[in-house]
Amino acid sequence: MLGIDIDAELLELALTHRSYAYENGGIPTNERLEFLGDSVLGQAVTVKLYLDNPALSEGDLAKRRASLVSSAALAEIARLMGLGAHIRLGRGEVQTGGRDKASILADTVEAIIGAVFLDRGQDVATAFVLKLVEPLMADPARFGAAMDPKTSVQEAAARIGAPAPVYVITESGPDHAKIFVATITVGTVEAVGEGTSKKNAEMAAALEAWAIINQKTPAAQQG
Repeated sequence: MLGIDIDAELLELALTHRSYAYENGGIPTNERLEFLGDSVLGQAVTVKLYLDNPALSEGDLAKRRASLVSSAALAEIARLMGLGAHIRLGRGEVQTGGRDKASILADTVEAIIGAVFLDRGQDVATAFVLKLVEPLMADPARFGAAMDPKTSVQEAAARIGAPAPVYVITESGPDHAKIFVATITVGTVEAVGEGTSKKNAEMAAALEAWAIINQKTPAAQQG
């Protein structure tokens, strides 16, 4: 599944979502590995972009990095790996489609990266990250989508003959710390994004929906 050998117990931990841990007596979760993997991922992608794009400004490099380490991008990587079937989830998460939730898939990818780092060291972990993001870096449309996801997903909808995207927003939390959740529907595609504002939530949802559509209709079929 991973294309790399790591310690079996460490891999099992990386695949253990908190919902599974809660239902099984509070065993350890993958959240600490996720924290570590996030840092390893960010460094590997930052260095790669810096070295490969000497003419790009700091701002453009930052936008490209954001497009490669976003939840939508990591979830796309997870789907390419077939990762969802291997994640240890609680029954409730399984019943509500947790195996294809962008946030769960993205967090698990980061946890696996953290596990690779602990077991095999920085050089192997960096190579592993670059192998994961390679197909995404080869797709220039991704960088434009990350900069303007709402326009990009609207264009994607038109390309596949779907109606214009529809957004539904919900919010939770106290006034000083609200969390907004946007659900976008584009034809048969549905995606969810979270943010600290309605705009950010919609942009996150749009990028996830764009990634799903783009994965279903690769560049060779888009002409």
